[in-house]
Amino acid sequence: DYTLWQQELLGVEDDPESLISEQIEYWRKALADLPDELRLPVDRQRPATSSNEGGNVPFHVDARLHRKLSELAVRSDASLFMVVQAGLAALLSRLGAGTDIPIGSAIAGRTDEALHELVGFFVNTLVLRVDTAGNPTFRELIARSRETALSAYAHQDLPFERLVDILRPDRSLGRHPLFQVMLAFQNNTLPQLRLPGLVVEGEQLYTATSKFDLAFSMGEQFDQEGAPGGLAGTIEFATDLFDRESVDRLGARLIQVFEAMVCDPDRPLGSLDVLAPDERQRVLDTWNRTAHEVDAAGFAEIFRSNALAHPDAPALASDTVTLTYGELNTAANRLARLLTEQGAGPGQLVALAMPRSPELITAMLAVAKVGAAYLPVDPDYPAERIAFMLDDSRPALAVTVRELAERLPAGIPRLVLDEEGTRAELDRQSADDLPPNRSLDSPLYVIYTSGSTGTPKGVVVSDAGVASLARSQQERFGAGPGSRVLQFASPSFDAAFWDCCLALLSGGTLVIGSAEQVTPGPQLAAFVRAMRVTHVTMPPSVLAALPSDGLPSGTTVVVASESCPGPLVARWAPGNRMFNAYGPTESTVCATVSEPLSGSDGPP
Repeated sequence: DYTLWQQELLGVEDDPESLISEQIEYWRKALADLPDELRLPVDRQRPATSSNEGGNVPFHVDARLHRKLSELAVRSDASLFMVVQAGLAALLSRLGAGTDIPIGSAIAGRTDEALHELVGFFVNTLVLRVDTAGNPTFRELIARSRETALSAYAHQDLPFERLVDILRPDRSLGRHPLFQVMLAFQNNTLPQLRLPGLVVEGEQLYTATSKFDLAFSMGEQFDQEGAPGGLAGTIEFATDLFDRESVDRLGARLIQVFEAMVCDPDRPLGSLDVLAPDERQRVLDTWNRTAHEVDAAGFAEIFRSNALAHPDAPALASDTVTLTYGELNTAANRLARLLTEQGAGPGQLVALAMPRSPELITAMLAVAKVGAAYLPVDPDYPAERIAFMLDDSRPALAVTVRELAERLPAGIPRLVLDEEGTRAELDRQSADDLPPNRSLDSPLYVIYTSGSTGTPKGVVVSDAGVASLARSQQERFGAGPGSRVLQFASPSFDAAFWDCCLALLSGGTLVIGSAEQVTPGPQLAAFVRAMRVTHVTMPPSVLAALPSDGLPSGTTVVVASESCPGPLVARWAPGNRMFNAYGPTESTVCATVSEPLSGSDGPP
């Protein structure tokens, strides 16, 4: 009896010396810290519960490429399956899946000669974890694939279901555990059925289901002399996630990877191009025809031009005060002259430790006018983080208010704006514009991000991209005179600068609320309506917290900083102009903006 024989061979898990215990320990180590989910280039967001509905797309590797892949396998002391596995891992990695690529694979399970002729289903599923880190060559990647596969084959007896029970990965009804991509490879000649008087042909049966996100099945074909005749492939895909056209492109890209592997096995993975020629043309040319002539001007200069053109237009508005462009420019000029007296100038850094307020915007403009860069310091940050930022950046001066001045570390010169002496000093300053004192390459602001290591990292952003940012905002979002832009983001995030540009560089009005007034939920909704806001930029989680009537109809809504779920688009896009934006701090806030979203869209 096979079951009794297997139990006798493997032993029991309670025995640390048993074969099954040794294999369990191997798989614990081999799959330690395995990603719960492989990031794939899906067309739709993964549902909470998979429907298991699927489709399939055929693809074919011709005889020439089949032969070259087989020759590469021989030269690499590997099987053709190992070469195919390496190619699939390379493709997924280059498409954004990362460098830790778990791929499922079925194995016959007939390790004992006595099982070769025994009728039965002994197939087990293995998790083959391919490491693509370090920019390996294709040859090196095949070697890694070979090592992984051989080690897995040597420990293939532990049933997959038991492996899942032991490892206890985070489970979800929306995905397969441990791996979501399957690779099946058939290299045995299919039996030929011969029945008297009949012509018998095999018929491939498809069930319109899919257990995995993607399942690649490939079978070798041979000519009459036994030479490679091609690889017949099929990709089964979850229709919850993928469109047929996208999967068809995956098959074409996999063949493109195979061609690259046989052409130059010593080519680094990082140089692999997975775009078809027409796709490359579309990405680099068609989609990139976005160049516009913009004036060579920075933040302070563009604002000054608006102030001269529309001095009586409202620039800043809160529930208690409104400043025109002329008034804001005058206040910024006076503060800039006082900053100069305090030693601030080109190439220096000025910390701004202030809450959301008209005074903060005035200080940002003043620092830019003297040629320095500003460092926003969120007053809600822990004292330790504030101390780290100021010690790391060494600003020449800190501009603050009385309620926050005592929270700043000792030893930093400070200018406290709401002290009587400072007010008197400001009143005696000239309101005239300062002569331009900066180039486009001059640092404009420094933003401390969390950093990839968890340690805050200061990112220096210059004036060079500001004119282009302002132009794109005006064209894409329709910002201009009459627009009322909510200042939502914390001053320490570059999204706050985005809000300033959207308003002040277009001739619109920046609407400033207190921390309480912009608290996500009903308070924020009430403030937006009371202040007649026309443009908002906020994370999707904040938008989701607004009541259904939280935005006036026709609002321009930009979601950024987090992934935006499809249901949120369906809720807020109808009746509004909704966009999805993204970009690293280094790119002057945002590098990409979607087309206007509709309520029928999936995730942006």
